Amino acid sequence: MTEPAAPARDGEPPGAGSAGERVAAIEAVDVSRTYQLDGVSVEALRGVSLTVQPGDYVALVGPSGSGKSTLMHLLGGLDRPTGGRLVIGGRDVNTLSPPEMAALRNETIGFVFQAFHLLPRTSAVENVALPLVYRGVSARQRRERAAAMLGRVGLGHRLDHRPNQMSGGEQQRVAIARALVTEPTVLLADEPTGNLDSVTGAAVLELLERLNAESGVALVMVTHDQEVAARAARRITMRDGVVVADSATDAHDRPLSVDHGRPETLVPAPSAEPRSVSGSGPGHPSGGSGGAAGATGRLPREVDADGPGVDRPAGAA
Repeated sequence: MTEPAAPARDGEPPGAGSAGERVAAIEAVDVSRTYQLDGVSVEALRGVSLTVQPGDYVALVGPSGSGKSTLMHLLGGLDRPTGGRLVIGGRDVNTLSPPEMAALRNETIGFVFQAFHLLPRTSAVENVALPLVYRGVSARQRRERAAAMLGRVGLGHRLDHRPNQMSGGEQQRVAIARALVTEPTVLLADEPTGNLDSVTGAAVLELLERLNAESGVALVMVTHDQEVAARAARRITMRDGVVVADSATDAHDRPLSVDHGRPETLVPAPSAEPRSVSGSGPGHPSGGSGGAAGATGRLPREVDADGPGVDRPAGAA
């Protein structure tokens, strides 16, 4: 297989190599991930190969234990494969040191989680600006960029409000703004509507889809909701640690290679859920102790069906 071209230089569009050629945002070749649990090897992934191009809109689906959460962590650079080859932003993750991995995540990947992971006593603009701290961006520029991104997701009037002063849909839009403030090439969304009512969830999906279509950021979304998955241009189905179906293998469903410009403004669908005093949304605690997981470098300890309970590093470190 041909070695991927170097990452785009300043001024080049996402996915452009040194000669202007199209470079995959993420490429996995025969990737496996094995965990050791009490001396027993558990194969969470068993030879997964896929490519995510700039501008793709992918739904990753499968039953609990299929390996999709493990794959999502690998695609986001939160973990490394046991075997195979994983290239993110033109760089083989197995060749990178931990600091290099952290920098790659910060530059390339945006994360949106089911739990919003906002710092509860911090304003919306400060939550959004947090990933830029790790870029060494000045305080004034951080606030300007964060405020501009909040404006793009329809929250320019909520800059100084804390999460507990916002509805669930507004909190998720703050989380989306935080994921995009670093201008990543890939946005990974793990059940982004799972803690929202159906009307608010539809508005958040429309916002993500507009960002995908207008900004050219690749959107990869894990979901159990078949109606949500059906909206994606491409659907990857996993079972028992392998990909069992990928609509991109069908020429009729293969995403087109197109260039995307970055719009100056983005007008999302309005949030339709009732305002919550706690900011939790239906049945969901507010940011709480989870904090800004995508920006602080750690995720809360969790146990899922796809892998062992571990403290995983997060992407916007």
